[in-house]
Amino acid sequence: MTDFPSTAIITGASRGMGALIAEALAKRGVGLVLAARDAAGLEATRDRCARHGHAVHVVPTDVADPRQLAALVATATARLGALDLLVNNAGIEEVGFFEDMTPEEIELHARVNLIAPMQLARAVLPGMLARDRGHIVNMASVAGLAPMGFGETYGATKAGLLNFSRSLRASLRARGTQVRCSAVCPGFVEGAGMYADQQVRYGFNAPGLVGSVHVDEVVRAVLRVIDEDLPEVVVNDKPIKPLVMAGLTSPRLMDWILGKPSLGRMLLPMAEARRAERQAAAARDEESLTKP
Repeated sequence: MTDFPSTAIITGASRGMGALIAEALAKRGVGLVLAARDAAGLEATRDRCARHGHAVHVVPTDVADPRQLAALVATATARLGALDLLVNNAGIEEVGFFEDMTPEEIELHARVNLIAPMQLARAVLPGMLARDRGHIVNMASVAGLAPMGFGETYGATKAGLLNFSRSLRASLRARGTQVRCSAVCPGFVEGAGMYADQQVRYGFNAPGLVGSVHVDEVVRAVLRVIDEDLPEVVVNDKPIKPLVMAGLTSPRLMDWILGKPSLGRMLLPMAEARRAERQAAAARDEESLTKP
């Protein structure tokens, strides 16, 4: 692409990282369609973005529903015209013991974290290819680059999203089009999003070896992959970054790294707390069924 996109869909835009990405794009003059389940949160994001003087529309959307995904793209095209940018930001992270998850939860995580981004990309690509202009940005994770104990579904879906991004980018380049696909892979993100929620809910803090980054760094990375047409960016400047890179070349090395208590067991207390929450909820449900 020779210039910055002018129109965009952003999923997961009602709060956290998605809302901040939306505002950063609004500052760059991008017309926006904001999608998420939380209608009130979307309106709050729209109010902040609209201050920059460009079109902002909200489309309450559950990205796990294929019919709503189709409606989102149709509505965005009707309101903004040609779409130049798709930011697949919506996601679910569940730390816990894998055997505690229900089949429905596993499927939901796959739908939100992987299938929805693929379906949205498929829907916007024909128009982008016809104009030879467009960029798809998928918000992946460091968890998609390396194993993360007690986060199997999140890691698996983010690894899938990362490889989808790489494969789609390779296909687009082979076809000679200017349309691009990029991935952004944050570690633990301070200030907004899932990690910030975990800090409040469970008192969890990432160990020093892993570290964390501020959400502003992630937002800048999103703008950077678009501006510089980068295939992917890992947003984590602590020692874990080279360790992850080294581990990718040697499963035995990665196994050794994850054998260190500070890494392999870092999410165990959160998994145990989540199991206790599930058990308490099940007990409440059982009690309500036995009451006259």
